[in-house]
Amino acid sequence: MRMTAAVQSTKRTPLLQVVKSAVATIGAWLISSWLIPGPLPVFAAIAALLVVLPSVNQSFTKAVERSVGVIVGVLIATGLGLLFGEQSWVVLLAIVIAMLVAWALRATPGMANQVAISAMLVLALGSSSPQYSIDRIVETLIGVVIGIVVNALIVPPILAAPARRDLGLLGAELAASLDRLAEALLTPQKPADLHGLMLEARLLRPMQVAAEASIKAGEESLTFNPRRAQRTDLTEMRALFTTLSPIVTQVIGMTRAYFDHYDDALRDEPTVHAIAEQLHRAGHDVRLAVQIADVTPEPDALTSAIPALTTPLELRPPASGHWVLIGSLMEDLRRIRGELVGDD
Repeated sequence: MRMTAAVQSTKRTPLLQVVKSAVATIGAWLISSWLIPGPLPVFAAIAALLVVLPSVNQSFTKAVERSVGVIVGVLIATGLGLLFGEQSWVVLLAIVIAMLVAWALRATPGMANQVAISAMLVLALGSSSPQYSIDRIVETLIGVVIGIVVNALIVPPILAAPARRDLGLLGAELAASLDRLAEALLTPQKPADLHGLMLEARLLRPMQVAAEASIKAGEESLTFNPRRAQRTDLTEMRALFTTLSPIVTQVIGMTRAYFDHYDDALRDEPTVHAIAEQLHRAGHDVRLAVQIADVTPEPDALTSAIPALTTPLELRPPASGHWVLIGSLMEDLRRIRGELVGDD
């Protein structure tokens, strides 16, 4: 493990985010200095700096957390200062009491730290007088308001592109998994081939998790965001993800059943050929759904615009002893068809 991994992120914070933080911090400093003459407006600057986050919704949440933490911490410091005066040990006592109060309130880690830091700063940097405490609370509120305003007005980020990318990758890989399973049903498989097929199917799960996280982040970026033009796009992405998620489960289950019940005579079963054809058709319709939702940057030119799952598959009982596997594949295929064409 490199030493830099502890202090360096895998990617840089966008430069725009740095500019917004700087603008909010400077604005909070100047406005607080003008409205509340006296000590340096450290509380306002810190509040504005912490509140500017990747989304307006996150900024609002952090603003509430910061404001409540400061109020509680300032009240603790003021009470202890009035009781014991300005002694150095009072600062340590305030930190301990602040941590215990945050624990009793079941505060979030951010709020718990803010309570302790605010209590310490009030006693270490200023006075324990009620007027000083009120000024610091007002100063903090000024900082969080300016942070939210700056984050909302200066090009609020809309995280639709990552959601589109991850959902497109999930759809493409899901269609490829259906095609791979269809081809495997008709060709001899070695143990290594079966393990590879199972491994590729299981990789759909982390892709599904990544797509869901990206969509959730995109939806969150639109909360309290004045730029809502892409809300419809994210709604359509959520609908497509809802359609694809059960199919991911079915494909993994079908692959597992094939892995567990495979034998060389399986490809000679006429029913298996019909199932393989339906799997290819399902893969086509998954690619088509992804292209219609416009979440793939490079549409497949070979994908027809006409759905392939046009008629249900009707099968006779298998002629061999493969009825357990065929029955399992047919039930999963029925569910996949239900998701893609709405036909139960």
